[in-house]
Amino acid sequence: MEHLRLVWVLSGRGWADCTVSDQHAEAKVTASCITTAPEDLLTAVTRLVVGETESRAQFEAEPTAFRWVFYREGINVWIRLLKLANGSSHDNRGTEIWATQQDTDVVARALIRCFDEVVRQYGESAYRAKWGEHFPRAELETLRTVWREHRGDNAASSKPSNP
Repeated sequence: MEHLRLVWVLSGRGWADCTVSDQHAEAKVTASCITTAPEDLLTAVTRLVVGETESRAQFEAEPTAFRWVFYREGINVWIRLLKLANGSSHDNRGTEIWATQQDTDVVARALIRCFDEVVRQYGESAYRAKWGEHFPRAELETLRTVWREHRGDNAASSKPSNP
């Protein structure tokens, strides 16, 4: 059973819907290509995997914004997903629409699986045509590389799994 799942669907030219769920709840957020939303999300999780204790990513939905706030302590990651009327607002001005606590390994695997599925579904050329920007290949491969290098740091289970 997956503890965390992300699905990225290109919903229109320059628009994507991202659904995130765990065993308790689900949230659906929208992202516009006016920012580097997929790159920022992949980079935020990469930063967690290498040991940073806090990172953020933001999706602009024009004018609404959705902010991912990640906190790491040991192998545990707390994720808060906030909806903000204005993307420049402080976190405390947002409404929490989803939250979870997961293992760092689970978060990294979920994001890798998500974007592996995106490239399988669309291909990089069709992704660019529909999203308006290149597929975040460099950020995905960076996350995959650091996840593989740091899996032992997160050894909550004895058998590693591949995304």
